[in-house]
Amino acid sequence: MAEVVLEHVYKRFGSVTAVQDFNLQIDDEEFMVFVGPSGCGKTTTLRMIAGLEEITEGTCAIGDRVVNDVPPKDRDIAMVFQNYALYPHMNVHQNMSFGLRLRKTPKDEIERRVREAAQILQIEHLLDRRPRELSGGQRQRVALGRAIVREPKVFLMDEPLSNLDAKLRVEMRASISKLHRRLGVTTIYVTHDQVEAMTMGTRIVVMKDGLIQQVDSPINLYDKPKNRFVAGFIGSPAMNFMVGTVEGDRIKSGQFDVKTDELLSQKLQGYNGKKVYLGIRPENIGLEGYTTIPERDNVIQANVDVVEPLGAETHLIASVDGEASIVARVDPHAEVRAGDKVKLFADVKFLHAFDLDTEVNLRFS
Repeated sequence: MAEVVLEHVYKRFGSVTAVQDFNLQIDDEEFMVFVGPSGCGKTTTLRMIAGLEEITEGTCAIGDRVVNDVPPKDRDIAMVFQNYALYPHMNVHQNMSFGLRLRKTPKDEIERRVREAAQILQIEHLLDRRPRELSGGQRQRVALGRAIVREPKVFLMDEPLSNLDAKLRVEMRASISKLHRRLGVTTIYVTHDQVEAMTMGTRIVVMKDGLIQQVDSPINLYDKPKNRFVAGFIGSPAMNFMVGTVEGDRIKSGQFDVKTDELLSQKLQGYNGKKVYLGIRPENIGLEGYTTIPERDNVIQANVDVVEPLGAETHLIASVDGEASIVARVDPHAEVRAGDKVKLFADVKFLHAFDLDTEVNLRFS
């Protein structure tokens, strides 16, 4: 096994900088997830670790060896691609063993590794089938099996579940997490799906425009986002943002007037009379008559635009001040319809405020 260390890594394509000043240490046996919107540089970074893209500047080390000039085949890594990359003319056994046969691994060792991997992934009964005879989930398991038999120091996974349907993605998420716990191999996983990131990662790297925005545990990213981008990207539905003016220990606008707790009030002392972004997650907003939130003076007046019943909860999509659109997760039995004017309450313990220019989270600055 091995740790992976990237120091001051840049990747430029002509005049375009895809990744800039990327610094990260991934510990031995860690499950690290790179997440961010399309074009943020996460796949490019993964490909630099794999050796499929040349590093423009900086160093990448796997274990105790800098691998900038080491060919991909000699880096002791195994990569799982988005499109499975299986050979259509080979059966499952041949696909899984192909890399080992190229390395002239002894036949009995190949057989042992393939059988063990197939048992772990529960695809022993598929070894004689060709890829076209498999479902999407089965193909993905074969791609994982091909990586496992390599017994690498590091697994690299590039959006391996994006081609699967929603139900199968949930199942495969659990399978990959169990696989990591069983094998204990350092794993770097790329996804644009923040739910995937939150449920799988030991730590998560949130990226935007080639830059690391925050590296942290899933719960810290959720509870303590460093800036507005991270706060809005992590969480489903996303955090709500509204612009208000700081007046003492309160943040106000035309349709909302909320009190801040002691910590946030102290952080906002230099912002009195200035505008900030107020942030509040949908689950920390209550609907009048259907909430236990105690701070009843933290009022948001809103006009309901859409009601989305989801069974266990209902999402209200409402407009505030005729501009901001917010989402509130409320009691599924709440009697509310589109067009209603409602009174919402914000839980003071979960309020965030962000600088209007830098977008840094003032609660944790």
